Amino acid sequence: QVQLVESGGGLVQPGGSLRLSCAASGITFSIYIMGWYRQAPGKQRELVAAITSSGSTNYADSVNGRFTISRENAKNTAYLQMNSLKPEDTAVYYCNARLMAVGYWGQGTQVTVSS
Repeated sequence: QVQLVESGGGLVQPGGSLRLSCAASGITFSIYIMGWYRQAPGKQRELVAAITSSGSTNYADSVNGRFTISRENAKNTAYLQMNSLKPEDTAVYYCNARLMAVGYWGQGTQVTVSS
């Protein structure tokens, strides 16, 4: 049974930081592309960042330079370090594991940026 469990969300003031974690089980984690997506109220889910099995990364323009995606294969865990958070970063953040046409989602973690 595949499970992706996100953690680390919460309420933070503008300019603050959070680190999200995604712990995976039931898959050969090291060969999967890991991604973080987010969905704000009334908006479509969008890709925030992704990291390949070899460590190549890509970011949405809106977070480039502020967010960093990483992975620790020995712990079957992916991370999203979020710095200089803005109110527009408020959303539910989802972890995704993808291998060719097969993909899995976590349940999501809420991130709220507000003073």
